[in-house]
Amino acid sequence: MILSQYNLNKIQASDITLPDESIFELPEKVLQFGTGVLLRGLPDYYIDKANRNGIFNGRVVVVKSTDTGSAGPFDKQDGLYTLYMKGINNGTPVNEQVVCSAISRVLSAGTDWETILQVAHNPELQLIISNTTEVGIQLVQDDIRKHPPVSYPGKLLAILYERYKAFGGKPDSGLIIVPTELIVDNGKKLEAIVLELAHLNKLEPAFMDWLEENNRFCNSLVDRIVPGKPDATLEKQLQEESGYEDDLRTMSETYSLWAIEGDEKVAQILSFSKADQGVVIVPDIELYRELKLRLLNGTHTLSCAVAFLSGFRTVKEAMDNSAFSEFITQIMLKEIAPAIPYQVNYNQAAEFAAQVLDRFRNPNIEHQWISISAQYSAKMGMRVVPLLLNHYKLHSSVPQRIALGFAAFLRFMKTEQNAEGKFIGHVNGAEYTVTDSQAETFCKVWQNDDIKEIVNTVLKDKNLWNADLSVLPGFAEAVAQKLESLIAQGTRVLLEEGVNV
Repeated sequence: MILSQYNLNKIQASDITLPDESIFELPEKVLQFGTGVLLRGLPDYYIDKANRNGIFNGRVVVVKSTDTGSAGPFDKQDGLYTLYMKGINNGTPVNEQVVCSAISRVLSAGTDWETILQVAHNPELQLIISNTTEVGIQLVQDDIRKHPPVSYPGKLLAILYERYKAFGGKPDSGLIIVPTELIVDNGKKLEAIVLELAHLNKLEPAFMDWLEENNRFCNSLVDRIVPGKPDATLEKQLQEESGYEDDLRTMSETYSLWAIEGDEKVAQILSFSKADQGVVIVPDIELYRELKLRLLNGTHTLSCAVAFLSGFRTVKEAMDNSAFSEFITQIMLKEIAPAIPYQVNYNQAAEFAAQVLDRFRNPNIEHQWISISAQYSAKMGMRVVPLLLNHYKLHSSVPQRIALGFAAFLRFMKTEQNAEGKFIGHVNGAEYTVTDSQAETFCKVWQNDDIKEIVNTVLKDKNLWNADLSVLPGFAEAVAQKLESLIAQGTRVLLEEGVNV
């Protein structure tokens, strides 16, 4: 049996939340660019949850922008899919399955462009969301009269222009546009590109006024790990337990966040925010960006090499080790949280840190440290260096755990270039590949045998850090001492002995 609207009443599994038939009669209020698992696992989930609670009462028209893949599974399943959420909340395992019914239909930009333009004529339409990857929000010399335009901003502008014409430029016909692409100020950047495209396409001044005055482009931040389809073994098990096949079954962690920059009017229109505390609509989302960037991403970066050099393959495997778990807890609460370069209430940071630790312990997410190490030096520069500099603005003491994280990073970046041009490192009798645009720089630095000189050379490199980190009191000495210790004793030994970390 295939998951579909017709077969819903045949599903007997009591542990799966099913939609009520009335939901299929709701009007289409959202136009979504992208069919990916993040959108299905986050915005569409929130909208579905709100609909089930009688709050938002609107469905989603999805636009498939790429030529890859097919809308076939969506058509076959009437847009339905099962979201399988597993994780840990406050130390307690959570397991939940929901058949999401937010999506009304999926259209292809390549073959259904006229139909997509007709969506702009719908008076119920309120919101446009997107996840076209970071590459999607770029200015392309685009003709919006093409069917379809090439770029996402071109398609968006074409739809807004179509809506302007359909409603005669009425002020209340404007829309809220919320991109979820993972770039800072995504809403502002998308708006700037759309406005420039409107000028390039020589659209009339009255439309330009309507575009700027009656449409809201909102910055947003999304945070949820959505691996996507279960592996074959788990999929077979879920099919047997549920009694149906689902080609769109999607796994995610339980934690979720969608922070949207907006005022009370935006919150009123995006009423699905009332259905889940994971949707936050506030005038400034920088707090949420800093919490995520420093406590989640920064912790990943600082602990990555420590874990990898200790022989741990995945985040969950490392978190099962009491010494590592203690290290990562202490670095978050005692060194990262107090040094966040933004006005953050410590209790807020501690609460967020506790959620991050739950996420790290999630046994259902196979998050490999070697994957986290990609572009390691850039991540250190963006996520960690601002913390380090702010720490020294506030304190004169050396942040010992950050120093260990930096020392482990330097050891991880010790490589040799092979015949294929790849940079290969060796640890614990195994080799690994360093994927970093600065790998050659570190390879050359490690041709020196003097640890203190290696540390000083790297810390002084303003091309890497936009700052001279060697001048920070005691930091170079601490990094060098820890680097010597982990080379001599091994990183796991340092952790287990708790050597001044």
